[in-house]
Amino acid sequence: MPHLHALPAARSAVLLVAAAFVSVSAIAATPTPAAVPAPPPPRIDRGNLVLEGVPPHSPRVADTLDGWLAGRSASFRDFLPDGSLLISTRFGEVEQVHRVASPLGAREQLTWGAEPVGGVVASPAADGSFAFSRDRGGDENAQIFLQRGGERTPRLLTDGRSRHGGALWSRDGARLVFTGNARDGIATDVYLVEVGKPGADATAAAPTAPRLVVASQGQTWTPVDWSQDGSQLLLLQTTSVTEARLYLAEIATGAYRELALPTAAGKPAPKTAIGGARFSADGRGVWLTADLGGEFQQLRYLDLQDGSLRTLTADVPWDIEDFEPSPDGRYVAYVANADGYGKLALLDLGAARTITPAGLPQGIVSGLRFDRTGARLGMSVDSAQSPRDVWTLDLATGAATRWTRSETGAADPARMVPAELVRYPTWDRAQGGQRRIPAFVYRPAGPGPHPVVIDIHGGPEGQSRPGYSAWTQYLVNELGYAVIQPNVRGSTGYGRTFTMLDNGRLREDSVRDIGALLVWISAQPGLDAGRVVVSGGSYGGYMVLASMVAFGDRLRGGIDIVGISNFVTFLTNTAPYRRDLRRVEYGDERDPAMRRFLQNISPLTRAEAIRKPLLVIQGLNDPRVPASESEQMVARVRANGAEVWYLAARDEGHGFRKKSNRDFELKTRATFLERLKQ
Repeated sequence: MPHLHALPAARSAVLLVAAAFVSVSAIAATPTPAAVPAPPPPRIDRGNLVLEGVPPHSPRVADTLDGWLAGRSASFRDFLPDGSLLISTRFGEVEQVHRVASPLGAREQLTWGAEPVGGVVASPAADGSFAFSRDRGGDENAQIFLQRGGERTPRLLTDGRSRHGGALWSRDGARLVFTGNARDGIATDVYLVEVGKPGADATAAAPTAPRLVVASQGQTWTPVDWSQDGSQLLLLQTTSVTEARLYLAEIATGAYRELALPTAAGKPAPKTAIGGARFSADGRGVWLTADLGGEFQQLRYLDLQDGSLRTLTADVPWDIEDFEPSPDGRYVAYVANADGYGKLALLDLGAARTITPAGLPQGIVSGLRFDRTGARLGMSVDSAQSPRDVWTLDLATGAATRWTRSETGAADPARMVPAELVRYPTWDRAQGGQRRIPAFVYRPAGPGPHPVVIDIHGGPEGQSRPGYSAWTQYLVNELGYAVIQPNVRGSTGYGRTFTMLDNGRLREDSVRDIGALLVWISAQPGLDAGRVVVSGGSYGGYMVLASMVAFGDRLRGGIDIVGISNFVTFLTNTAPYRRDLRRVEYGDERDPAMRRFLQNISPLTRAEAIRKPLLVIQGLNDPRVPASESEQMVARVRANGAEVWYLAARDEGHGFRKKSNRDFELKTRATFLERLKQ
């Protein structure tokens, strides 16, 4: 593997890791006699599923996994004006919108259909209307629907073809804005629909056709807030995970101007990541999160009168990943991503103090929204040992109230194992010592040694976090695997520098982090270094394939889910609206030198090195990583004589979301892993 050969000189503290890579290099450089390929297995249709080389599911898996997958989770979406909550949860095949009128009350289903709902936002008007998005078969060409209070049939607001998102209500509930790429399939513009102020005949009012409000000039816009008087929009334009700009747009004319973010010295900020923005209650300023070219996104206040910028969380050494100002202007709630955990805090602006609420489970807090009065804050909370549920916080009393109690199916909640945070040494140095990679470890009971699944997140600008996964708990409790979820370089949550350590020509450095993890596993008495499987989706799928190329002698096999096999064909064939965003991360394949580099590091180029069993899973409607990425890898590895199981779904996209498909996929994964641990 040419680029993995070129490791930096190791100091004494990293000799073990460096030696491991030297051995991998030697193996990769040695030609392997070509195996005689077997004829490809027959393609079997099973409803919307397509199977090639997938054997019947293990009887043990068939008997035990259904109970674990029968559970559900619930996510907070918004407050309705009457004080009830909109949530999303699944009672059938896919997640739908439900209303909950009281804590732990009945979940009243409001939307129906064969596809899961996406974003959900409640109208501020008193009629109980809400808007939601939904795509078809995972194609991500989401449409925006309006559902009036008391009605059962939603109204389509968009064209039924293009990609839409970011629905946002005006403060009076009369208008709705959202993004769409109807003009050319690439440019993301901002559109507006007049919904009409509710009255006695509100349910009969017909919304207007979408009107173009702000035309993109190559930018990708996201509307993030309306001004109090409804005349302006805050727009976020994102170039990459580390570069974004904030704009103020006029509804009447479509004109917009950038809101400059000064540094402490008063100079314009360098390239900066921006997580979100909201108008202040008095309209005189904007709350936002930005890193200003520094390590972490901090909560800041931009004064629209004098252009000054104030930082409110300078003492928090983590990203502020979510925030919400209260409608009365007294509080700003925010969540800090502290080593993967979500830590909720409240800024009491009147008293100039920070409040840490009590009574919430430790885990991940997300989806903050205040009700219309500012008296309650809603959120979702989950942990490694409990499914996601909906909570509210009473600002006057500080009391936390649980609104849903999601089930774990037939699995005993007492069996759920915690996530253990570790940091393992990798091959290079940082801040005067060995760089360490954070990872969450889930361990089975007993001394072991236990087989291991290395579960690699996608993105690459993603992060493995200690949230609930019935699948992870099943692997640990039923199949006896230890699960390790590393946050290799390139992950978000650990600072701007760490996120950029894998960009462009540094791509394979993240693969080296998996090699270092294999060394760490070999030194753990409770883990079996001879029975390790890599698994991951999307970019994590690329990491699986690259790891099998580089470290195949130390792996039992791999599970590649909607993974990139060739960066050049991926960038050529991914949906046009996301191509430029991915070029910032991976490199521009139109440049001849970069094209050669991307071709050289792609797993497809060195597929002959993959000799261990491989399971490939793909949604055939995937607009991000097209099915051709999986199919070309399957064909190439099979041509080398290696064993490949291939599972695809005609009604899925970038991952399986329908329960029946998901259940079959996980049973296939479990059967594959059961075989590899023997």
